[in-house]
Amino acid sequence: MELKRRNRVNAEFSMASMTDIIFLLLIFFMITSSAISQSAIDVKLPKTDATNPSVQDPSTVTIKEDGKYYLNDEEIAKEELENVLVNALKDEENPSFTIRADENTKHKDVVFVMGIAETHKFNLAIATIQND
Repeated sequence: MELKRRNRVNAEFSMASMTDIIFLLLIFFMITSSAISQSAIDVKLPKTDATNPSVQDPSTVTIKEDGKYYLNDEEIAKEELENVLVNALKDEENPSFTIRADENTKHKDVVFVMGIAETHKFNLAIATIQND
């Protein structure tokens, strides 16, 4: 008498679940990498003891140690900064920007940009790095 098994074990490996996981990881990394915006301009930010950093605004004014101004990584003359910044933020519901100033930047350069924010009622954040 010959006994036969009703259920045969399938020796094939299904890649469907592995493919799903890979696609989910790909989507996750694509979304998180676009949320991080890093500037190409190298400045040494001042340090702070704040443990709860706020979200970075999409518009950034960077001030280098030598007094050069950049709006979103594009160099702007000091005389043109106010007009360009106002035009960049005019369509926003709650206009705001971040100041990224080198730790050795002159105080008057930072105050100049803060004055622009005060004049046009822009919200303002100052970028720092956390102490270790």
